[in-house]
Amino acid sequence: MIEPGRPVEDISIGRGTGIGEIFDGLSRSGGFESVNMALGLDVLHSMASDDKCLRFLSFVGALVSTGARGIIRDMLGGKMFDVVVTTCGALDHDIARSYSEYREGSFTMDDSELVGAGMHRLGSVLVPLESYGPLIERKMQAFLEEEYAKGTRRMSTADITRMIGLHTGEDSFLHKAAGHGIPVVVPGIMDGAVGSQIWMFTQKHSDFVLDVSADSELLSGLVFKAERSGALMLGGGISKHHTLWWNQYRGGLDYALYMATADEHDGSLSGAPVREAISWGKVAPGARQVTLRAEITSVLPFIYAALLERLQ
Repeated sequence: MIEPGRPVEDISIGRGTGIGEIFDGLSRSGGFESVNMALGLDVLHSMASDDKCLRFLSFVGALVSTGARGIIRDMLGGKMFDVVVTTCGALDHDIARSYSEYREGSFTMDDSELVGAGMHRLGSVLVPLESYGPLIERKMQAFLEEEYAKGTRRMSTADITRMIGLHTGEDSFLHKAAGHGIPVVVPGIMDGAVGSQIWMFTQKHSDFVLDVSADSELLSGLVFKAERSGALMLGGGISKHHTLWWNQYRGGLDYALYMATADEHDGSLSGAPVREAISWGKVAPGARQVTLRAEITSVLPFIYAALLERLQ
């Protein structure tokens, strides 16, 4: 027999209404993804308040090209997470924005004109040519040469990201991660500018090795000791999958919030809701889990602000 839930309540907002009150209203509004925003906040708050929980943050690289980079940086600065899984693009954009600037654009700009003007377009963000490839090449070759001169001949992706973070400034998420000892693992590091620069470095230094299996040792050491685990997964792809993959070895995530706009009906990992991962043993059957269908840069600032208020 189907049991209806609570009555749907109207949201009321006045001049003095705080963000926490708004989220309380969303949880009772009955309407559509706003309820999942409120439930997602509950999951994050429970995860952040659980001192026995190993906390994962995964995100796609494109977010770092936007102002969402600041929220990622601040979450790591506040030590909300214990380990990060991301893509090579996140490293590329973090380096590029640490030493140069990106520009506002729009989705409707003429790409043929942009290429002639020396501009890459990433959605509505413009990436000047000189701020990307050539800059990343100079920086990465210098960073790697410095490590090589110290006698380093083997590095994991976590070592690479820590190295970058020690060279970038306070606005960098990698800098915050390195400063707080939070490992940043990049399982697909060869798919981007930083990975290409590592390969180019090995052409001149044949005894230098990128040791991706060392990242597995790092993750296994964290996962196998965890009493509980949780994850905030911002976007899909390899960063989401790697987070889920490693948590299957301890019976699955106990807390999970996944944000994406991808559709599940093509069978893709990016479109798959968190509950699908239960069937693979990557999320525990009794986990507190929410899938929020929303554009991340639009909703993350509000969820983060509400989380900070609730934690206080």
